[in-house]
Amino acid sequence: MDQIIIHVDMDAFYASVEIRDDPALAGKPLIIGSLPSERGVVATCSYEARKYGIRSGMNIKEAYALCPSGIYMHPDFEKYKAVSEQLHEIWNEYASAAEYIALDEAYLDVTEQAGTFDGARRIAHEIKRRTLQEAGLSCSIGLAYSKTAAKTASEEKKPGGYFEIRTPEEFVSLIIDRDVSVLYTVGKKTAEKLHSFGIRTVRHVRENSEHVERLLGKHGKWITMLASGIDDRKVEAYDPREAKSIGREITFQEDVDDYALLRDVLFLLSMSVERRARRAGLFGGGVTLKLTYSDMKSITRSRLCSDCSSAMKIYGEASDLLEKVEKLSVRLIGVSIYNLSSGGNVQLSLLDYDPDPGQNIDENGSGADNRELTGSTADEVLSGILSRYGIEAVNKTVSEAGDSTGENGRGNSENGENGGVNDKNSGSNGGSIAGGDSGTNDDEYTATNTGDSSAGDGGPVFRVDPERLFRGETLYRTIEYMRKKAVENR
Repeated sequence: MDQIIIHVDMDAFYASVEIRDDPALAGKPLIIGSLPSERGVVATCSYEARKYGIRSGMNIKEAYALCPSGIYMHPDFEKYKAVSEQLHEIWNEYASAAEYIALDEAYLDVTEQAGTFDGARRIAHEIKRRTLQEAGLSCSIGLAYSKTAAKTASEEKKPGGYFEIRTPEEFVSLIIDRDVSVLYTVGKKTAEKLHSFGIRTVRHVRENSEHVERLLGKHGKWITMLASGIDDRKVEAYDPREAKSIGREITFQEDVDDYALLRDVLFLLSMSVERRARRAGLFGGGVTLKLTYSDMKSITRSRLCSDCSSAMKIYGEASDLLEKVEKLSVRLIGVSIYNLSSGGNVQLSLLDYDPDPGQNIDENGSGADNRELTGSTADEVLSGILSRYGIEAVNKTVSEAGDSTGENGRGNSENGENGGVNDKNSGSNGGSIAGGDSGTNDDEYTATNTGDSSAGDGGPVFRVDPERLFRGETLYRTIEYMRKKAVENR
């Protein structure tokens, strides 16, 4: 039996959840992501905001220039994840296999359950009805014979639409005169290359298939197949063990030229990478350091290592690479592990790692900095770093101490707070598990700031639960606080 695939795509998911929970936002240009006063990007926006030309991934400053009257909010990933799980429970009832893309869309194989396109159509409308009734949210659905066609179909009638493509011939007829970028895997650079050779539409691809294959090799062959409606990929659940790398990166609100601070940040990022790798049951065979300087020039430095599974090992290799780079002001720093495998030596827990007793671990792992990290285990080193910046570790979240995001993290040019949402987790089907300026983050903010730069009694003013420190926004805000304290203490 031929495949019958449904693609479900939530309509402006983050924004729709916020509007559902606060009807006063309905009909207004709502932008979810960083605030206008921060570095960062738009995660998503309401359809009213899109009328101003705002789109996902746009620099937040550019978005504000287009729509200064918009409502700007930080994302609430904990809430979005909970809603996503509710949606998955609904959708799973109708599929023999489900492949989830981020939090808000999925491919569903309904071949067995539906039997025919008529049966699949009933399922699609039932999913739409239950999604609206039980979650209070609108979705768009595409029904088709393949994943590519189903994705294309779901985009045809947004928002809240339904469209079906039953055959390759219907697919080709629909897209034949559209830009080549309509084809799956044809991104901006590939499209520009094809355009430069006069191949602008799907029709041009079909008429110049041999030329496309010569230009792009195997990718070109794939594109020509898609242009003929051929896509036999199966719906498969994402397996994190298929990732090519696991990483974490952070963009600072202001450039950093304090390399002692960068090493402390690198230690926290290394701990985060270890936790992600451990959850996926993966070991690394190499470490990559990534830096973006203030002039937007990015560099990477990599090194093979025998078993990069512990935070200390990752940090030691990455900090040694950091010592060898040109010491310019840094906008972004990141660390990742690659050459991943599910085997290897016994994996050390972060809390179990113990180097030679009594040996202090140098900050950069190689003795190049005289200031030492206090402690002989990773959790002790972490405690030393937090203490150095006046950060108090607490066993549970302090939620009443003046959340620095302001009410609901909402802001505009007049009331925007410094903070930003620049640390995000991506990688569903993307070949990596990473945190950075793009993608989706399912983590939550649990750090709190009393709002005073120094405590009157000499005690710490920033509190964080170490058990939740490595969740996206919590880690970001902790690092931003460290950056500000480092400037104050100069």
